[in-house]
Amino acid sequence: MRLAIFLLIFCICEYALGVDPTNFKTCEQSSFCRRSRKIQPGNSKFALVPGSMNTYSNSITADLINKDTHHLYVLKLEALVNNKFRLLIDEKTPLKPRYKVEHVLIGEPQSETLTVVKEDKSEIVLQSGSNKAVLFADPFRVDFYENEVLVVSANAKGLMNFEHLRPKPQTNSDGNPPEEEGGEAANAIPQTPEDSDPGAWEENFKSHHDSKPYGPEAIALDFSFPEAEVLFGIPEHADSFILKSTSGSDPYRLYNLDVFEYIIDSKMALYGSIPVLYGHGPKRTAGVYWQNAAETWVDIYLTEQNVVSSIVKLVSGSNKVDPPAAHFMSESGIIDAFILLGPKPMDTFKQYTALTGVAPLPQMFALAYHQCRWNYNDAKDVETVSANFDHYDIPMDIMWLDIEYTDGKKYFTWDQFKFPEPLSMIKNLTDLGRHLVIIIDPHIKRDGGYFFHNDCTENGYYVKTRDGKDYEGWCWPGSASYPDFFRQDVRDYYANQYLLSNFKTVTNDVMFWNDMNEPSVFNGPEVTMPKDMVHYGDWEHRDVHNLYGHMHIMGTFEGILRRDPKQRPFILTRAHFSGSQRYAAIWTGDNMADWGHLQHSIKMCLSEAVAGFSFCGADVGGFFGNPDAELFERWYQTGAFLPFFRSHAHIDTKRREPWLYPEKTRLVIRDAIRKRYSYLPLWYTMFYEHEMDGSPVIRPLLTHYPKDKEGYAIDNQLLLQDRILVRPVMQQGVSKVDVYFPALDEKRTVGDLWYDVDTFQKYDRVGRETIQVNDYKIPVYQRGGSIVPKKERIRRASTLMKNDPYTLIVCLDRKGKAEGTLYLDDEKSYDYRQGKFIHVNYSFDGGKLTNNFIKPPNYETKAWIERIVIAGLDRQPKSATITINGVTDKLDVSPFEKAFVIRKPGVAISKDFEIKLNY
Repeated sequence: MRLAIFLLIFCICEYALGVDPTNFKTCEQSSFCRRSRKIQPGNSKFALVPGSMNTYSNSITADLINKDTHHLYVLKLEALVNNKFRLLIDEKTPLKPRYKVEHVLIGEPQSETLTVVKEDKSEIVLQSGSNKAVLFADPFRVDFYENEVLVVSANAKGLMNFEHLRPKPQTNSDGNPPEEEGGEAANAIPQTPEDSDPGAWEENFKSHHDSKPYGPEAIALDFSFPEAEVLFGIPEHADSFILKSTSGSDPYRLYNLDVFEYIIDSKMALYGSIPVLYGHGPKRTAGVYWQNAAETWVDIYLTEQNVVSSIVKLVSGSNKVDPPAAHFMSESGIIDAFILLGPKPMDTFKQYTALTGVAPLPQMFALAYHQCRWNYNDAKDVETVSANFDHYDIPMDIMWLDIEYTDGKKYFTWDQFKFPEPLSMIKNLTDLGRHLVIIIDPHIKRDGGYFFHNDCTENGYYVKTRDGKDYEGWCWPGSASYPDFFRQDVRDYYANQYLLSNFKTVTNDVMFWNDMNEPSVFNGPEVTMPKDMVHYGDWEHRDVHNLYGHMHIMGTFEGILRRDPKQRPFILTRAHFSGSQRYAAIWTGDNMADWGHLQHSIKMCLSEAVAGFSFCGADVGGFFGNPDAELFERWYQTGAFLPFFRSHAHIDTKRREPWLYPEKTRLVIRDAIRKRYSYLPLWYTMFYEHEMDGSPVIRPLLTHYPKDKEGYAIDNQLLLQDRILVRPVMQQGVSKVDVYFPALDEKRTVGDLWYDVDTFQKYDRVGRETIQVNDYKIPVYQRGGSIVPKKERIRRASTLMKNDPYTLIVCLDRKGKAEGTLYLDDEKSYDYRQGKFIHVNYSFDGGKLTNNFIKPPNYETKAWIERIVIAGLDRQPKSATITINGVTDKLDVSPFEKAFVIRKPGVAISKDFEIKLNY
């Protein structure tokens, strides 16, 4: 008991003091990273075995040999539809099977025809449509071409590594191999770098010991991007959107960890790991998805252009520059790499989501504003907070409860003193159109009076130690064990706990938050589970670590579906991997109430969005610390334009509901939240279209302005699709900020028109423009040529706005044209997947606004169009006429700011119409 109290006090103190980087490994302290990084470029030891190729309709296989150890590997190269290849390399005859990632792809990728064009001793040329792969024999390399342009090259730097499984060497008491007769060392094999590495067979970090029963088994491969000028991707890191060179520093690390008050501008690992990376230049974009769930480090190689290098190239007469490259290094598993050939940025993003899936359309309420802290004290506190949002006329859809709602940190229970009648509390919220979200973490309290623990113990559901015992670690409940979610029966048991027949104190409208699922283990190495723990299938935790949270939320998602198959689940998760976007939203974790962390919320969510995870946000206000009024205001204004919009705070912070600040701050926050609610039709449409085609909801500038090199590194702005440009104010005490208007061409001579969303002032320029701001104002612009749907009757919750009328904001391009879409359905069920929705495209051309249903409307709605605002007209119309079903009526047109408004056209969303301006 004393140990439990000590550990919990220690962890709470650690949370208060901030992250200690020495609690987490550097590459030099990680033996496999250290070994992989010591490989020298330009001298690859791997080669194709002559005559070993086998051909199939969509793939080839061939043997690879390590020329130093003579160990054999088998390579498979497969052509996939939509400009993709898959490269797999495994040991040909391993001592035991090596782990292959499961539960991530949405299915077996669809293959494409692959033809052998050339085969000789030096190279093999393979053709798939307009794409080509060239395999070079010795040294081994694979070049990938899109339409005859080389866009990705694997092992061009010669950094490939594949440590084969082997018996543990026998040693004498002096540490040397025993000798056989004649003086030869027993089990003599060619020496490899891992043989002399002290961490190859066992490794220590601080007080923790990793037994490494299978010895060294690292894999590594480098990828070069000849057409690229920048690299981006591989979230999650609190760093810039564009990846930095790792020369002279640690590589970027992908290893799901509980890191509180994390350091910004850092390559340290955080809560999620998505091993997809993109290379982008003005003519081409390509990517690599490295499918591996073990600890992974990624070195980034960038060419430094400076005066000295320019002189050297001039003197030598050489224009050759090494292209940007990435070196992936993983502790175990196999090489399983998907090559994404683009050629445009959006093509590569969609190629990745075609493999790992998309976020399903959430319920409308999930896109609205969420109110949370650790913790709301009791049911009365929840009721009071909800009532105050109404009192101060601030919209709010969801109240959240952190771990203190439970009975002693036992999940699927309630504290009977603080929350004696949870069903009544829930009903009070839902009667107001609101929802409740509660937390369910994966650490299970080891308590003989707790049904969940007893069931897991009796059925052997916990993760095991090497000797077959239940693994025991420490987390918020004290002594805890962790369900092995890699077992189907464990996920089934866990999912069934969400049934109302089991969890009787919630309703179908209560949703869930999965935290601490890296997994977080307070007394574990690097605050997580030891790598030599054992999961289902006899796989070590080292093989699957980055997948643990993914498997957890799979079980939660299934549980909510079993509870109510008709209702779309909402889950928030902290740990995530490739494919986790199919189940949950994410947030950027335990950030701080400072301006730097506010700035990084944009950078981090942009990196997640291009890696398939659009549904991202950050704790508004900062989890740790007490934001002053200015920071709090600016954070709300920023958070209102990120997909997931939630305020959250640590238990030791001051209460920070908006009305606890001065009136001026409360009104600024109210304005920001109300603006979010006005744009909910756009957010809902964007998420539906994301589910349809995999395009990110929020996007970096390079997505739509790929030729503008000045815009590549802009990560203090974001796009909502291609319709809205947002530049939040994220600096203290400023009255003006620079906004970057991107160019459409490489010479940066022309860009789009942009309209201020508040005044409709038009901006026709490229480059940086200084914009005045005030307490209420942040720069937000609608692109000329777009139409944006809004709702301007703001209510206490989004669920009460369902049948409210729409406003269409029409911003014209230089040709006087614009178009945009609107999507609506019942905002809750899966009926939309049976076609019960309205998806309409609006188009303005030649002074006429018309609609075109993308599919015939199959949903009954009372919603109608209340206003149409048109910006960019060169003169004022005298009037307008609307035609519906052959009947024409006259409409008034009046000035509105720097635009014109058509009031009450009165046409139902489900009706065809034409509105014509009259001059």
